Amino acid sequence: LDAPGGRRLDWPMPLLDPSLDSHVFDITRVIQLAVAPVFLLTAIGTLINALTGRLGRAVDRRRKLEELLPAYEGATRASMERELGTLARRIKLVLRAITAAVFSALLVCLLIVTAFLGAFVSMDLARTVAFLFVLAMVALTVALVAMLREVWLASVAERARYFEA
Repeated sequence: LDAPGGRRLDWPMPLLDPSLDSHVFDITRVIQLAVAPVFLLTAIGTLINALTGRLGRAVDRRRKLEELLPAYEGATRASMERELGTLARRIKLVLRAITAAVFSALLVCLLIVTAFLGAFVSMDLARTVAFLFVLAMVALTVALVAMLREVWLASVAERARYFEA
């Protein structure tokens, strides 16, 4: 190819700054590596959404029982009070699960930021990224275990209500 003025151009044209080419490659690689954590963030967001739904139902049930409680006495009242205790434990478990899930999401965000910073600074941040990933997985595991416990507690309480009737 000929440029204006009769100069010869080689194709493909080399970038003017070789270090810029290296940074573009690093950034492209980091973007590719950041895709998996972004999917993880989506999954954690879905989990938080499910947990907030469970929390809302448990809180609504507690409010309804507290509203009805003064009208009952005897065995029915005792049953309602037991259910209120179970609901309190369920709400506490869901709040723990939400806290752990949000913490996990924050760690994933820090992981992504750290990976991008690693492309711009001359430090090796691979261990930091790995550490953040492990912490995020531990927090996510805590959230899932708390959710599992809450679901189990809800099913036991529902079976108890069914057999009381």
